[in-house]
Amino acid sequence: MHRLLCAVTLASTAFAADWKKDVIFRATFDGSLDARVAGGDPKLYHAPSYKEQASAQPGLDGTDVRHAKGEGRSGDALRFTRKNTKAVFYKAQGNVPFDAKNWSGTISFWLQLDPEQDLEPGFCDPIEVTDKAFNDAAIWVDFTKDDKPRPFRLGVFGALKAWNPSNIAPDKNPDFTNRLVVVTRTPFARGRWTHVAITHSKLGSGAGEARLYLDGKLQGAAPKIAEPFEWDLANGAIRLGANYVGLMDDVTIFRRALNARETAALTAARRW
Repeated sequence: MHRLLCAVTLASTAFAADWKKDVIFRATFDGSLDARVAGGDPKLYHAPSYKEQASAQPGLDGTDVRHAKGEGRSGDALRFTRKNTKAVFYKAQGNVPFDAKNWSGTISFWLQLDPEQDLEPGFCDPIEVTDKAFNDAAIWVDFTKDDKPRPFRLGVFGALKAWNPSNIAPDKNPDFTNRLVVVTRTPFARGRWTHVAITHSKLGSGAGEARLYLDGKLQGAAPKIAEPFEWDLANGAIRLGANYVGLMDDVTIFRRALNARETAALTAARRW
């Protein structure tokens, strides 16, 4: 028994070390808006919109987002107090392991909200990682705008001109809707933190993959993602809380796709 416990402890320690080794970006919001781990610029920025991203300034002044002291899972968090229409983001360059030919990684974060009571009308994207738009070389999750209850969806799309050359509107384009991972029964609730993890691999290679996990449980995988990914890294951003209302904590990006066991263990970890 003693040897078994020692083996489990050693395995857990090694696994924790792997997490630390593969983190490229982590914003816990504990004591500061600056990212705790950053391969690039650690500062959180805001701008009137993403079209005006070049005029962004550090901090949250003038937004409806506040640094929520003591409201996080184990420290501080971000609270989006009303429908957020401003650009709130970290710069992607150096903080996202983008590779136009073979982009792999994991995006992990925590949300606390009741989608039916807290969100205002319209689509809500808690996170988007892109340099342009949700349908053009982007990874995102959203809550839909009209359905009750509001489904939670994962979208991963490469170059718009490759997968949708006619630029057909999403609601009229089966090539858009058929590629989403859609979760109709979700665990989101007030007073309860829900862990969201997006794992992706080989994007841009012609055989890209992506999976969505909630609380460490696989919700679905996207169909093969064949189109190329093209970015202007200077415009790339980790976009937070588009139209979102609620709490957000511990935004972390790994340089590789975590497997199912690792994602479940990440969900279970209180501090690491």
